[in-house]
Amino acid sequence: MAKTGGRLLASQGEIEAAPDFEEVLARRRAEVEAALDRCLESRPGCPSRLQEAMRYSLLAGGKRLRPILVLLACEACGGDGAKALPAACAVEMVHTYSLIHDDLPAMDDDDLRRGRPTSHKVFGEAVAVLAGDALLTLAFEVLAQDVKPASVAADCARELARAAGRCGMVGGQADDVDAEGSDGTLAELESIHQRKTGALLRASLRLGGLVAGADGGRLEDLDRYGRAIGLAFQIVDDLLDVRGSAEQLGKRAQKDSEQHKLTYPGVMGVEASARRARQLCREACEALAPFGEKGTPLKRLANLILERDR
Repeated sequence: MAKTGGRLLASQGEIEAAPDFEEVLARRRAEVEAALDRCLESRPGCPSRLQEAMRYSLLAGGKRLRPILVLLACEACGGDGAKALPAACAVEMVHTYSLIHDDLPAMDDDDLRRGRPTSHKVFGEAVAVLAGDALLTLAFEVLAQDVKPASVAADCARELARAAGRCGMVGGQADDVDAEGSDGTLAELESIHQRKTGALLRASLRLGGLVAGADGGRLEDLDRYGRAIGLAFQIVDDLLDVRGSAEQLGKRAQKDSEQHKLTYPGVMGVEASARRARQLCREACEALAPFGEKGTPLKRLANLILERDR
């Protein structure tokens, strides 16, 4: 697996991420950061320590991939990205809650997240658990309050709850825990990650489509794109854990092998995993054909997911 220009995967024939697209993503991240900050304004009755812990994790930066997917999907369907910001914030709150809980000693027992101590290391396990709980519930408050009309808010809440719940992200995480130390198959591995990682990515795209008023066909196209990039994202994540460093990743490296996790390099090997990620990126881009030029930003984002180095 070649590493070119500091990137883990080098691909040929893919859509290149133009410099101006990097600027677009930076602006989108800034929009999301500002909206998240507004969502976390202090409210009477919220304990200051809990408020601090919520802000510590939610405003810690990062790629903001999921909220950006919400915005780009909305615009690919002809909608106004600004109207999708509440849904984008809700998805990021759910994602952050999952990271706080994943880092706990009972789960992955991580000390670092995004280059700084994890929530439970700073605030203690009890407050970290509560901060995650508070972010999860705030996500649905934001959807119900700020997504218009109410019928779309209800659709978004249902979509996000399904993706995050027992048959989605939480279910995938549970199977991932059960699979530790086992010799799983590729089918089992993909089943875990279609839920653990992929479900929330797919929901991000569908939320954007719902806010834009997309029909069932366009939602299915977004779902196909999301399925492909969800698996590609996880494969690259597994490869980074093998090849990356803590300084590069902002979290502990090689932890999957230490915990005997089921991973793509462990099941397929490093080179085959890299080929699979490139194939999935191509499939994702093909799913966007019905969107024409409006799908180009999502194609560029797929290529960035393939080539990310953290």
